[in-house]
This record gives sequence, structure tokens and C-alpha cells, in this order.
Amino acid sequence: MSSFTVPTPAGESRVSVHPAAEPAAVLLLGHGAGGGIDAFDLVSLAADLPGRGVTVALHEQPWKVAGKRMTTPPATLDQGWLPVLDAVLARHPGLPLWVGGRSAGARVACRCFEARQAGVVCLAFPLHPPGRSERSRIAELAGVTGPVLVIQGESDPFGSPDDVRAAALEAGGARPLVVAVPGAHSFGPRTKAARAGAAELRRTIVDAVAGFVLG
Repeated sequence: MSSFTVPTPAGESRVSVHPAAEPAAVLLLGHGAGGGIDAFDLVSLAADLPGRGVTVALHEQPWKVAGKRMTTPPATLDQGWLPVLDAVLARHPGLPLWVGGRSAGARVACRCFEARQAGVVCLAFPLHPPGRSERSRIAELAGVTGPVLVIQGESDPFGSPDDVRAAALEAGGARPLVVAVPGAHSFGPRTKAARAGAAELRRTIVDAVAGFVLG
């Protein structure tokens, strides 16, 4: 693993790269609003995908690099992401770049998607605030002009897998591939029962992303 920093209008971003020996693709992932790149799903993908031919780059937003506890507004998150896209593309010429992230990181990737990117991987897309389904964010996801994978917890208070499918159908635009997994918004094992199923959950997430990215 190696890392590098990228200056952005929002401050310095950091990218941790987990390289594949013979990469067929690159996957750039951002973290959520309440955590970092040590999230269960991000760690699992960074550990397992390189062995399948996907280089994984984990992006830390400037607020996280600066040691702050609170995330910044969406526009500032986008400012912290866009220069990183250019940097990662420049470091991996000729390889398809897939983008995405966990929760707020997925929203950033959707909002900033453009033609140089191959598609988006959304880990726990926050469709709406808990208990506020009228405040839907489906426009961000539906606006992606490329393939979209959503891995969603079955009991996610920010929107269930069925909620995401229904909202995407109603909105038109991108029709995501939605994969349901046990748990809520955080996929990491928090109970004894969840820890017992952690290996299977990890395989499900990694298999879904690998199949999506590598076709």
C-alpha cells in the first residue's frame, strides 16, 4: 500500500492505494460523513479486490485529513473529490476508472460523475434522512450517466433496497443494480451474531463489486 496527497480548494486530500499486480481496472472510493476509510466494506474491498485485478484507491476528504470530527457541506465535499479524480486518472492511464464510496462518499461520486469514469459503486446509499422519506436524494443517483451498483442493508433507515429500487424506477435515469445485504446502514459486524456472519458478508460485498467492475 502507498499513499499520496492532492491539494484541493477544500484543503489537502489523501489517497491510499492498494495496487493489483496486473490491474484491469481502478476503483476510487470515498468514506462516509461519520467515519473514515477504516469502514468494514472499504477495508474488505481494499484487501480483496487487488487479488482479482482491481487496484483500489481510498480517498480521505480534507476535513478528515485535517483531523476534524464533522463533515463539510456537499459542495465542499465535491471540491475535495474532483482534483483527486484527475490525479488518479493521471496515475493510471489506460485503465477504466470506477468510482464510488460509502454513504456520503457515494453521493459525492454520483454528483461528480462524468464521461471519463466507467460507473459508480454505492455502498449504503443514503436515499433520505431516517424517517424523512419526502427528502429523497434519488436525483443524485438517477443522474449518473453510466452503470450503478448499490449495495444496501436490508434494514437501512436511510432507505431499504426496495426503497432504492422503487425510487430509481420512479425517477427514471440510471437504473441501478441493487444488492441487498444483512444489516442496516453500517455493514460492519457490531454484535456477536453479526460477527459470526462477517466472512460471508465480506464475500458478498467483494463478489458483487468484482462482478460489477470486471463484468
